[in-house]
Formats: sequence, C-alpha cells, structure tokens
Amino acid sequence: MSGELVETSLLRVALADDEPLARARLRALLSAEPNVEVVMEAASGAEAVRGVLDSAPDVLLLDIEMPAGDGFEVLRALPPEVLPVVVFVTAWQQHAVKAFEAQALDFLLKPYDKERFRAALARARQQVRLLRRGESGARREALLSGLALAEAPLRRLPVKVDGRIRFVDCASITHVESEANYVRVHAEGEQHVLRETLTHLEERLDPRRFLRVHRSVLINLDKVRELEPLSQGEYLLVLGTRGVAVRTGRSHRARVEAALGLGASATDSR
Repeated sequence: MSGELVETSLLRVALADDEPLARARLRALLSAEPNVEVVMEAASGAEAVRGVLDSAPDVLLLDIEMPAGDGFEVLRALPPEVLPVVVFVTAWQQHAVKAFEAQALDFLLKPYDKERFRAALARARQQVRLLRRGESGARREALLSGLALAEAPLRRLPVKVDGRIRFVDCASITHVESEANYVRVHAEGEQHVLRETLTHLEERLDPRRFLRVHRSVLINLDKVRELEPLSQGEYLLVLGTRGVAVRTGRSHRARVEAALGLGASATDSR
C-alpha cells in the first residue's frame, strides 16, 4: 500500500525556533514517531536558511518570529529547488492568514497538543510522498506565488473564538482600540481581543483603508459616516451602521483631514 511506503520511508525533519523549550518539545514529539530523523535545528532565521541548504530536509517545522529573519524571510531566501514542506509553528495566531497564503502545509498554534501535532506530521508525510512522485515543481511554484501574496495587506484577520480560528473580513472592521499589549477589534457588532500591538497591526492592514486617528485608535476610513468638528483641532467621527463615536487626537488632525478629503472650505466652517 502506498501509505505504508510513506510510513516506512525515512522522513528528514528540520526545526527552526528561537525558543530552546519549543525545540525540545518538538524533538520529544518527533522521537515518538516512526522513521523520523531530526537533521537540523536552528535558533534564528539566518541559521534556518543555512541549515536547510546544508541538510536538505523533507519537512521544515518553522517558527515565524525569530531573530535574524522571520519565517517568511527564510522561505524567500531559499532557492525554489530546495524548499521543503513547511509547517509553521507559532504562538501568534495573527500570522495564520499570511502563512496559508504563503502555501504553508499547516499551521500549528502554540500551545498545541500531541494529537494536533501528529495530524500535522501525517499531512507532511503525505505531501512528501507526493513530492517524491514528481509533483514538486507545481508545489514550489505555488509556494513562491503564495509568498508574493503574503506581502500584500491583510484581507482577513484570524481571531480565536471558542478554541477555533475564525477569519474576520478586514472590510467589516470599523475600528481597533489599543489595550496595552492587546488590541480590541470591532467588526459587525462583535469585538475580538488579540495579543497584538496596534502599531504592528496597523503595519499589516491596508494603509489606503485604515488610518490611525489617535495614538490608541485605528479606524476603517470606509466606515466613516459623519464627522463633527470639536475644539482644539479634534473631531468626533461616527462609524458604521451602529453609529459608534470615535474621538480623534489633535496631533492627527492633518492626517484625518487629508484622508477624508476635507478641503479648506470644510475646515474653515468650524
């Protein structure tokens, strides 16, 4: 049976994660699997690139946020002919969309359990079997195409709901509020709290659509229904069908007026 051929074939796996404990857990899980050899470990993006080039693994278990090059930079740095099957392993759920757009085979969100890990490894084995049959060209072209797409602004934002990841259409977001190292995303009457900084999220959203109007608030320009001038260069923005009111900061006045197309006549009438 073809499945037995995969199980009895040696699977060469590489680990790239800057956390020693995370690599130790992966090693422990892999040691319980048959016919698996860990051929390389890396603690940074640069080490991962060198290690994949030297060891040519079948599968790369790849963290995203690492020093000296994140996981996406690792994939872009590798020549297409040596790209292994990639499973991203990260604690940051906000990278899920970008990872799948980059054609990653799977996405393990820390903390994951043994069953989830085994399912991801089984998928990786199956993909390696397909590659060994000669379908590697199409796979690698898809990976490279996906990496280009991953550079584009987010279209959907992954949020964790009841143990699952739900994808929120960014067009439905009215605004995002900063809460220390977290953000609260408001979309279609729902609120989602993410472990993310407002600055980092702002960098990943479409700058033509989203604008920082206060040091702690980011808005979707398409959701602005009304604007009320206040004193000292501030505005009160009314957003979405629910009429949520957001106050802008004085230091953001010029950006707000430019983004909303407020000419001199509009601003002089205050």
